[in-house]
Amino acid sequence: MQGLLLIVSGPSGVGKTTITRALRERIEGAAFSVSATTRAKTDADREGVDYHFVDLAEFDRMIQAGELLEWAEVFGNKYATPRAPIERHLADGRVVILDIDVKGAIQVKAAMPGAFGVFIVPPDEGVLLERLRDRKRDSEETIQRRFSEAKREIAEAKACGAYDAFVINDELERAIGEILDIVRREQASRARE
Repeated sequence: MQGLLLIVSGPSGVGKTTITRALRERIEGAAFSVSATTRAKTDADREGVDYHFVDLAEFDRMIQAGELLEWAEVFGNKYATPRAPIERHLADGRVVILDIDVKGAIQVKAAMPGAFGVFIVPPDEGVLLERLRDRKRDSEETIQRRFSEAKREIAEAKACGAYDAFVINDELERAIGEILDIVRREQASRARE
């Protein structure tokens, strides 16, 4: 069976990380793309599980060597998707889940047009702002910056053409179920081709 590259994006605070973890657990044989980043490792982060933490020189070397499928700078840190692990998993027929932003999704779709993009949206802006505040890890100034960026990102996602489906995360289990259904339908469709 042919693999499926599943792009999952959404603004900060929409529940994207929780959803992608659930997808990885519930899609048999799914692989999660581990991003490389220059951001500082936190106590909660696990090297090689949450991210591959690299310094700026190594990141730049990876760009120059063509080892990255996409990369971007977000809030002063660089993030990227290493190409080789994705190609290996796809060759093995696995669903590979990419948790990336809109600019990254655009780059991935250009490099791999067969990728399938899902963008997660909040029920409304008020809910998103509340979720950003409920995380209790940012100052109000940072929350407002993230909120403004989230609104811009949602508009860009709707306009860019990189996404095949938009899923509202109004209730976590319902949203996860909807994405699982979308993935099954896409796999079945590709198997028939």
